[in-house]
Amino acid sequence: MQLEFYCADEQATQALAQQLAKHCQHAMVVYLNGDLGAGKTSFCRAFIQARGYSGRVKSPTYTLVEPYEVRGWRLFHFDLYRLADPEELEFIGIRDYFAEDCISLIEWPEKGAGLLAAADLQININFTGDGRTLKLESQSEKGDLLLQQLRTTTHDSKMSY
Repeated sequence: MQLEFYCADEQATQALAQQLAKHCQHAMVVYLNGDLGAGKTSFCRAFIQARGYSGRVKSPTYTLVEPYEVRGWRLFHFDLYRLADPEELEFIGIRDYFAEDCISLIEWPEKGAGLLAAADLQININFTGDGRTLKLESQSEKGDLLLQQLRTTTHDSKMSY
């Protein structure tokens, strides 16, 4: 299943992330793809805050991963852009980040190929004029369920925010 959204600005992208976070009720692995500056980190920040985290959401560009604990969930925001070798993920205990109480948001997932858990949802963010097009593609039954719930609230599989 896939849904596509046009977001005219950063606030629209954040609104979509908030809607997705509201419906995310299962352990989930989300891959985020897009060029530098496409809005991956803004999307993750809005998602984490919508889950109830009230502190500062930092970019994990230099730390690889930032952890957050919210309402019985462990959320992990990965930014693998600076990852030199996927084997570095073994040193941080990568398998521990994909438990049943975890939601992992992974920017630049291709840099961790072979060591990351499979995605439940893949989000591709592309520049479209002054805005962004976000294509959300489920990769598992959990991903299908999440997109079905999102579609129910947006009432249109190709919606503008």
